[in-house]
Amino acid sequence: MRHKIVSEDHKQVLGLQLPTDPRWVNLAEISLEDILTDHAYCEQKAATSCISLIQSYPEYIDMVREVAPVVTEEWGHFRLVLAELDKRGLQLGRQRKDEYVNALLKFENKSGNRNERLIEKLLICALIEARSCERFRLLSLYINDNDLKDFYYKFMVSEAGHYRMFIDLAKQYGDSEEKVMARWKEYLDYEVEIMNSLEVRGDRMH
Repeated sequence: MRHKIVSEDHKQVLGLQLPTDPRWVNLAEISLEDILTDHAYCEQKAATSCISLIQSYPEYIDMVREVAPVVTEEWGHFRLVLAELDKRGLQLGRQRKDEYVNALLKFENKSGNRNERLIEKLLICALIEARSCERFRLLSLYINDNDLKDFYYKFMVSEAGHYRMFIDLAKQYGDSEEKVMARWKEYLDYEVEIMNSLEVRGDRMH
C-alpha cells in the first residue's frame, strides 16, 4: 500500500500541473526548525479554515459532518509537529506570511451567490491540501532523516484524504460536476503561475 501511494504521479493522483522543484527538499532540511515551524502553522490554519467553513455554512449538513472531524485531526497534527520540535530540542518560531496561499486567494471569485462562494472555498482548500500532500510525499521519500521520512509519510496519506474530501464536497454542492471540474482546472492552471512566480524556499511548506 505504501509503495503504491508514494510512487503515484503527482498529476495523475492530485491533478497538480507542476511538480515541486527538486531542490526544495534539500533546502528544507538545512533548517528543520524553520520547516517544522511553518508546517505547524499550516496545520493550525487548516483547522481554523475548517472551523470557518462550518461557521459560515452551517446549513450544509453533509459538509459540516465531513469537515468537523478534520478540525480535530488538523489540530492533532499541529500538536504532533510541536512534539517533533520538542523531541529535537527545537523551538516553534513566529508565523510567517504564506505567499502561496495569499496568491491563491486572489483567484477566488467572491461575486457569486452563496453556494458558488462555497464551491470556491472548497476548491481552494482542496488545492492547498493537494500541494501539501505532494510536498509531504517528497519529504517522505527524499529527506535524509529516516524518522522524518516516516513522520511525513503519515501526513501525506492524511492530506490525500482531505484533498479528496474537499473535491467530493464541491462536486456534491456544485450546479454540475462538469462546471465544478472546469473551475478546478482553472485553479490548477493558475497554481502553475503561482509556483513559477515564487522563490524556491526551504523554510516554507508551500
